[in-house]
Amino acid sequence: MDDHPVFVRGLELLLPIFTDGQAEVVASTGDAAAAAALTSRCRPDLVLVDLHLPAPGGIRAVAAIRQTTPRVRVVAMSGSVDTAPAVEALRAGAEGFLPKTSEPEELLPPLLAILDGWAVLPAELLRAMLRPVHATSVDLDGEERRLLRAIAAGRTTVDIAEELHVSERTVKRMTAALLRRLRVSNRAEAAAVAGHTGLLD
Repeated sequence: MDDHPVFVRGLELLLPIFTDGQAEVVASTGDAAAAAALTSRCRPDLVLVDLHLPAPGGIRAVAAIRQTTPRVRVVAMSGSVDTAPAVEALRAGAEGFLPKTSEPEELLPPLLAILDGWAVLPAELLRAMLRPVHATSVDLDGEERRLLRAIAAGRTTVDIAEELHVSERTVKRMTAALLRRLRVSNRAEAAAVAGHTGLLD
């Protein structure tokens, strides 16, 4: 989801080359209003969303994609140094953020990491996210710590279900409850809070 044709074309050309054909751009649009419908139709593994798309904008696109296609991994992108839109995008449901200041081929390793289940955030964004939560104090039980440790490691719902010997639905319910306790909106923020506050120590 990007209105810069040169950037999109770079990813279209480089993704198949650098991944031996395992990853490719299946669709693109510069229209934020069409983002959710396009994602629902194409069912990709990952969606890249430029936060500075024309109205209704990238953050609204992230939220709409998350609502209509909740299983897809959404990655916000921006060429701006302002971290506020990125934090908003994470709260809207994005599972990672990448700056657009690099060459397209430099974005490929983190994109592949995200496809493997990792959350990727630049250091400056992580610091911005952690500022308001430095005083967070949450007493987690053993099961909650195991779940948070798995989330911080980037484990999938299926993997966590196998590790905890519960159903995927139970993992989703437990994860939702844990996010509420930590006062965060997604797994990336939960991992950031865990690392900053020492909840896993």
